[in-house]
Amino acid sequence: MNKWINESNIDRGIRVVLGVVLLALSLGGMVTGGLGVLFTVLGAIALLTGVLGICPLYMLFKFRTNKA
Repeated sequence: MNKWINESNIDRGIRVVLGVVLLALSLGGMVTGGLGVLFTVLGAIALLTGVLGICPLYMLFKFRTNKA
């Protein structure tokens, strides 16, 4: 187990699903303008942190959702 991973599998799954949904809405053209850009940025961050299992904000506040 990597000591840097600070997200549980449930946390990671939620982030991946949320990221995919936000990216699909923005890149699919359903949400445009400033809100579309926001969805793209937030979706990319959620997807990236979910795939990697590392949340920088969790590190900053010394918080973990995994038991390791």
